[in-house]
Amino acid sequence: MKTFLRRLASLTWGLLLYSLGIALTLNAQIGYAPWDTFHVGLANTLQISIGTSSIGVGLVIMTITIVLKEKVGLGSIMNMFAIGLFLDVILLVLPRATSLVSGILMLVAGLLVISFATYFYIASGFGAGPRDSLMVALTRKSGLPIGLCRVVIEGLALFCGWRLGGMVGLGTILSALLAGVFVQFTFQLLRFDATGVQHETLLDTFYYLKELRSPRRN
Repeated sequence: MKTFLRRLASLTWGLLLYSLGIALTLNAQIGYAPWDTFHVGLANTLQISIGTSSIGVGLVIMTITIVLKEKVGLGSIMNMFAIGLFLDVILLVLPRATSLVSGILMLVAGLLVISFATYFYIASGFGAGPRDSLMVALTRKSGLPIGLCRVVIEGLALFCGWRLGGMVGLGTILSALLAGVFVQFTFQLLRFDATGVQHETLLDTFYYLKELRSPRRN
């Protein structure tokens, strides 16, 4: 049980850090990452909060991945709701950049925070988030390289977000160039092999908790 609680704490901490990282990149005000461009554009169009937009998009994507028979874990569910909720709260108190230099620094800090968040999130072993699950599902169904599927998905999200009024700029380019580099740097720094993590499904977690609650037989 202690191991499960430690994993759950790692997942929650990772999602909180991820929300902080996203908030930093948004308030840098020099251009958003592809998915954030879509979330902000949709939020502005529907007059809802960015967090609510993120949750709604995540719910739609989660439904699609389930239809495509991709496995869903506790981390997938918490990712969908927690990041949106945390993000709205953080954006209420986090200041915005007031110059290009401070914007770049804030964006880089946000990407670095996201890379550490990714470590805690993946290390918990509770499954991938909705957007990553969609990428995996499309790769499996189409037979195309996972990198190409990611480019197509994020390119579509970026285009739709831009058409809806999401900010595209220098930050968008920096996010595309640096996000992967920072994640790789963080994983190497922490000597973490993401491919060695065995993720459990929501059903696995349910059976585990059910077994813990069941009275032990002599």
